[in-house]
Amino acid sequence: MNQPNPAIVSQSAARRLPHGALLLFCLAYLLPGFLGRDGWKSADVSALGFMSELVQGTSAWLHPTLVGLTPENSALLPYWLGAWCMQWGPAWMPADLLARLPFALLLALAMAGSWYGTYYLARSPRAQPVAFAFGGEASPKDYARAMADGGLLALIACLGLGQLGHETTPALAQLGCTSLLFYALASLPFHRRTSIASACIGVVGLALSGAPTLSLLFLAGGLLIHLLDAPANTDERDTLPVQTAAVLAGCALLSSYLSLRLDLWHWKVEIPQASWAEFNGAMQLLIWFTWPAWPLALWTVWRWRRQLFSRSISRHLALPVWFVAVTLGSTLTTSAPDRTLLLGLPAFAALAAFALPTLKRQVAALIDWFTLLFFCGCAFTIWVVWIAMLTGYPSQPAANVQRLAPGFEPHFSALAFAIALVATMVWAWLVKWRVGRHRAAIWRSLVLPAGGAALCWLLLMTLWMPLLNYTQSYNALVNHTLEQLQPSGCVQTQDLGPGKIAAFSYYGKLQLMPLQSQARCPWLITEPRADLSAPTVVDKSQWTLLAQVHHPADGNETVLIFRRIQTQ
Repeated sequence: MNQPNPAIVSQSAARRLPHGALLLFCLAYLLPGFLGRDGWKSADVSALGFMSELVQGTSAWLHPTLVGLTPENSALLPYWLGAWCMQWGPAWMPADLLARLPFALLLALAMAGSWYGTYYLARSPRAQPVAFAFGGEASPKDYARAMADGGLLALIACLGLGQLGHETTPALAQLGCTSLLFYALASLPFHRRTSIASACIGVVGLALSGAPTLSLLFLAGGLLIHLLDAPANTDERDTLPVQTAAVLAGCALLSSYLSLRLDLWHWKVEIPQASWAEFNGAMQLLIWFTWPAWPLALWTVWRWRRQLFSRSISRHLALPVWFVAVTLGSTLTTSAPDRTLLLGLPAFAALAAFALPTLKRQVAALIDWFTLLFFCGCAFTIWVVWIAMLTGYPSQPAANVQRLAPGFEPHFSALAFAIALVATMVWAWLVKWRVGRHRAAIWRSLVLPAGGAALCWLLLMTLWMPLLNYTQSYNALVNHTLEQLQPSGCVQTQDLGPGKIAAFSYYGKLQLMPLQSQARCPWLITEPRADLSAPTVVDKSQWTLLAQVHHPADGNETVLIFRRIQTQ
């Protein structure tokens, strides 16, 4: 017997977003950040360095290295994808742009997986809205489509997706595979063969992207939910739940075998410290990274609690809750909590979608007003700072830019200005539409949060792109260093991080070798110690300090340049 359902949705409220408008909106969020920028420090440009080594043949495909360094994340698939595109792409396209193409597709996969996952969860029998006495309630498909639109808007609105969702790192590959696995488990009762194939690809891809343990946890919990839900599910499209579980268990074994053979399983658990600073940092990350999905997700748990905590499994609640629980547990025990929390965004978005049919008008109005003030303020700030960079007025923002990015020379781009202006006008139209009489659609409360997040991201990636390239990349440091290396020749390195090595190798076109090698290069680049002195491994009888180079926008990014002492 079904538990009381809090969703009361009429057919008029179940209208969906137009296909064309939704597609254009997704493209407007997806493309900025992949186009027209350099590799950013440090994980983004580091991945580019590993891909370049694979393309040049100086690194083994099963064991990627970068001048002898191994990746921090034991992943293979992300580096393979970027390297393949760099190898097979057209010669007229920049190699770093080619490397980003598969990651743009992975973000698109994350969006699609989130939409379809929410859609099939909303098609579950226990997720359906209350039937009206005289008819007029939303039809199952229309209701599910409107909920899926809301889930996708909630995903785009999450603040943490902006930067990490546009970097060429294993985290984005993990997000794409997690979304694919989430969709597969959500659609199992409806499309058995397609779901099994998608789940196998997702779990193997997630393992090859450096998260084999998470892939097994996601799959194990999803299979258990499927088995417990199957007896209560009257849909006859999946009459073999046990056989389905057996096939997916085989995929899990394949994933485990590959992880063991390719040495992808490493101990990464870090027990969190029982301190206020640790707890406060985790809570702050959770609050801003998943905003505005997390308060809506909590509201969903509260409003649907009678189904969530009943004896019968409600897959539309249990599955996203399981994904969120696994992600949160991993976030607290990893050295990269933001990149781990990224994997929970599709599940957070699905839970947020199920809050929409239960929101009161006052709560929806509060969300709209807060969102309107927040994103209008952010967009206004971006425009004002951009104007100040070009004209020097207002003087205070212009002075702040010069102080934070000394040496930066802004320039006007007509294309960037036109795109930013059109985006701002669309935002103004969207605000006008939202405050008008279009109040029936259940996804209306997430239109402004998603639109505001997309607007601010697009403004940053157009108006502020030259400034961000200057401050967030190593190119300024590379250029200042190259001025000292005349003639350049080969360069040995010591204690440089993978980000700097990748920047010097790819953007500086330097032939780098570790100091421990037998090469006798005329130059040595190394990072200084805390007191800016040379590392003790540098032999002063062979090397003389030539220059100390600082990143103009980040004093902590410093390198020391040594010249080899010529001996007779």
